[in-house]
Amino acid sequence: MQQLSMGIVGYGAIGRKHAASLLSDATPRLTLGGVVIRRPEQQAAFRAEHPDIPVFSTAEELYRSGAVEAVLLATPHREHPPEAEAAFAAGLHVLTEKPAGVSVRQAEGLLALAKKAGKVYGIMYNQRTDPLYQAIRQMVQSGELGTLRRVTWIVTHWYRSQAYHNSSPWHSTWAGEGGGVLLNQSIHQLDLWQWMFGMPASVRAAASFGKYRDIEVEDEVSALLFYDSGLTGHYITSTGEVPGSNRLEIACSMGKLVAEDGKLTFWKTDIPEEQFNRTNREPFGAPSYTKTEIPVSTAPNGHVAILNNFADAVLDGAPLLAPGEEATCALTLANAMLQSAWTGENVSLSPFDSLAYDALLAEKVRSGRL
Repeated sequence: MQQLSMGIVGYGAIGRKHAASLLSDATPRLTLGGVVIRRPEQQAAFRAEHPDIPVFSTAEELYRSGAVEAVLLATPHREHPPEAEAAFAAGLHVLTEKPAGVSVRQAEGLLALAKKAGKVYGIMYNQRTDPLYQAIRQMVQSGELGTLRRVTWIVTHWYRSQAYHNSSPWHSTWAGEGGGVLLNQSIHQLDLWQWMFGMPASVRAAASFGKYRDIEVEDEVSALLFYDSGLTGHYITSTGEVPGSNRLEIACSMGKLVAEDGKLTFWKTDIPEEQFNRTNREPFGAPSYTKTEIPVSTAPNGHVAILNNFADAVLDGAPLLAPGEEATCALTLANAMLQSAWTGENVSLSPFDSLAYDALLAEKVRSGRL
């Protein structure tokens, strides 16, 4: 079997998780060709457990070694762009943890570099592999739901205590992380949002910064998303609620679709609402509907699925589940929501003024703690 040698840059919690996957039978077309570990004590521990796998102190050493054909970037957010740039320059394929950077301009720059290098460039948006969201996307694209009218997503299951924020100096700071719940936790749902429903024309958001914890960045956001089609979206996220919710509700001309607790329920009207409205003569009449639990596959998904797909893309030319070309979409939503919260204004996404956002973020960095 043809295999791809992959290196991991960054050996924190997520880097260790990815290393374990590459060392297991779950990723048969990938081998762990080397790791970048900066702390000497962690280097020693890794070498003791895996004496045959090269350990490097810097990413540059790994890139020059010839030991790998691809790298997985598991470093802090702000390090993703420069590390990816260096990897592309060294002729390596790149899979980066989310997000691709802290701003849209960074993501756009990486895409240009990947195209110039002619290398495969993917993002670890692992929740795209979840059969639940794949089923919703298929229903939207097939037209089964009719016209989308309202989408409301409550994403408050990303609870984080003060101990989490204190666990690393780069966490929850403008200089280190570039944002809070939007950039670090619910960026997955923002990616899924645009993947399933497309990009809105504008957003309006309110946010709280350090509401629940002693941090700089946003830990609660409520946003309105406006589409040219008339669709209105509501996005609510927080890291301070227990128990949190993960409820996605889609109101459409064919009824209502709800995803919650791993289940997908469809209240399907017998006829489209528009058709009912044209013919109904009863003042309090309403379309009849049928409630159905839609079965969702329990096929394996998650990080491993993205890793295996990336190997197939490099070795066989298979399409990526989460290509770098789409890295800007979730970042645009996150950046626009923050910009709206800072300015108190609606923010257009067509086009999004990334230069204005970068200027606002730079000011937050200058006044921050790091």
